[in-house]
Amino acid sequence: MTTFFEDDAIEAAAAALLRARYPIALTGAGLSVESGIPPFRGPGGLWTKHGEPPMNGWELFLADPELAWRKRLDPQGPMRELFERLAAARPNAGHLALVELEEMGLLRCTVTQNIDDLHRIAGQRELAEIHGNATLVRCIECAARWPREEIALDVLPPLCTHCGGLLKSDTVSFGEPIPPDVLERCQREARSADCILVAGTSATVYPAAALPIEVLQRRGTVIEVNPYDTELTGVAHVVVRGPAGDALPRIAAAARRIAGTA
Repeated sequence: MTTFFEDDAIEAAAAALLRARYPIALTGAGLSVESGIPPFRGPGGLWTKHGEPPMNGWELFLADPELAWRKRLDPQGPMRELFERLAAARPNAGHLALVELEEMGLLRCTVTQNIDDLHRIAGQRELAEIHGNATLVRCIECAARWPREEIALDVLPPLCTHCGGLLKSDTVSFGEPIPPDVLERCQREARSADCILVAGTSATVYPAAALPIEVLQRRGTVIEVNPYDTELTGVAHVVVRGPAGDALPRIAAAARRIAGTA
């Protein structure tokens, strides 16, 4: 593997994206933190402050969906701070750079582990939200999705108008399977990709962590953008050491210059 640093890394990342036939991206919480959304774990993390959610959240939802909805809607509950942070957050330069790369044809799809909707707000079109979207409600039977504000909550739990199934937040609870439509999209993109740009994530949470390994096993190129070493660092072809909000715009600018469109 070849590892580059600083300016060489930016150039190498841009060149790899330009060479690729089907480049994709994988993003994680590091990108959200740069928009002011706290992580879940660690100093200042939401779970550190409020306690981790139950590891059997999916089982608890199925056992009593009305209670699960009431806890989620509790204005004094642990979800309040998350919703407030999400409402105030705006896409950062890293999100906008990914949109630019997509518009240049250098990203076919972005798979994100983030639930904050910031990729969509930024303008990303080809997006797979593997852990769901906190602004959406999903039917657990037919996977239909609606914006949260379009769902009447006068009767709990709400039911799907298409199939009558239970509705829950689109965010994936502990113990809940990744929705099949999203999982299949992510797997399909990884099978097609010959280059993956991994930004703002340690790539240790599965199944998302399997995506760069899938690309690597088929001899594709792995680009890592992260301020810190991760388990992926040792096998990545290009390592850009820095926050995504700084590095991704530089990669997009280098790609424009190399392509002669700057």
